[in-house]
Amino acid sequence: MAKNATLTIRISKELKEQLQKLANQDRRSLSDYIGLVLEEHAEGKG
Repeated sequence: MAKNATLTIRISKELKEQLQKLANQDRRSLSDYIGLVLEEHAEGKG
């Protein structure tokens, strides 16, 4: 995935903590994990 855009969003502290745990389990940064999840969702895989 090409990194060519920035997106700023607000989420709850609890959601961020949940996403961080999932990213850690997948050995990814939080940003990379969220990008992957959004990409998969956009492609209909999620």
